[in-house]
Amino acid sequence: MRGTVFVIGLGLIGGSVALAIKNTHRDVRIYGYDINDNSAQLAKALGIIDDICDSVRAGAEEADLIILGTPVKQTVQLIGDLSRYSLKKNVIVTDVGSTKIKVTESAKQLEKSGATFIGGHPMAGSHKSGPAAAKAHLFENAFYLLTPTQQEEEKKLAELKAWLRGTKAKFLTVSPETHDKMTGVISHFPHIIAAGLVHSAKRAAKQNDLVARLAAGGFRDTTRIASSSPEMWRDILLHNKDELLLLMDDWIEQMAEIKRHIQASDSDSIFRYFSSAKTFRDELPVRSQGAIPAFYDLYVDVPDYPGVISEITGYLAQSRISITNIRILETREELYGVLVISFQSEEDRKAAEDCLADHTNYGVYIM
Repeated sequence: MRGTVFVIGLGLIGGSVALAIKNTHRDVRIYGYDINDNSAQLAKALGIIDDICDSVRAGAEEADLIILGTPVKQTVQLIGDLSRYSLKKNVIVTDVGSTKIKVTESAKQLEKSGATFIGGHPMAGSHKSGPAAAKAHLFENAFYLLTPTQQEEEKKLAELKAWLRGTKAKFLTVSPETHDKMTGVISHFPHIIAAGLVHSAKRAAKQNDLVARLAAGGFRDTTRIASSSPEMWRDILLHNKDELLLLMDDWIEQMAEIKRHIQASDSDSIFRYFSSAKTFRDELPVRSQGAIPAFYDLYVDVPDYPGVISEITGYLAQSRISITNIRILETREELYGVLVISFQSEEDRKAAEDCLADHTNYGVYIM
């Protein structure tokens, strides 16, 4: 494809989409804008974009494809700005946000300019941020939800997919309403629960400081999504509040039900509650990406003796496998501890699993 792409917001997601397009469409010029000039300069230095635009208007009016890589609150504001510009008649505007109903409703302003808006949500990410974390393969094999309204022509949807084919993502087309329901269940609401669990631990830690020490293991892993951007989640919750309020009502009913079972010492009902959850959870795909960024962690049972960590990292280094983090779970008292090693991708994790199986007899597993 030929033409000009304009990316507004050069963080992890916007930068990764730009790289995927650049690697696939060699004749395309990619321009960028970010409210943080340092991010824009870094994106250019890293080759994510070809040049920086001085203003949103300057880049938008020359673009054949406009990608809004901003938080949802800013996306709505930007759509209002775009509606007042002299955009190309056949331009496609898309976003990468986590909510769609309000964004799609605001995009109706673009109709009079002849622009086509198709909402987008690449369901992959990282716990690093900024253009330095951007990767062309970030979305490979991940679901990429597209939310066209009935007014969009099928050929425009096909054109957007052609622009984005370098992501190597799995495209799914759903309505904005379906999108917000699904992501509410599997992404937005879990973040609320994780934050709530952390608040409970915080209150308990005020009475007993041993709580914080014990939480360093599995509890910290279970609630790690609570470390996501507070600003981003504030905006997401306000944009998807109707769906989340329904989910909260359902959650309260669930908690009331299990509370009744506990009060009644109803062991059979308690067992069924956990058994049903275990069955559904165990049937979920292990190696597929979903709405919440995947954690490529490998758990290794290691004996407690000097040099064991160096031994393991040495094997991985020999196999040229990069790690992103390494830590020890401190809550076990046996001879063996648990070493948790984090990787950048599923491929790296699988390679590490095979490597350690070849060189050691330690237990290696994925949770």
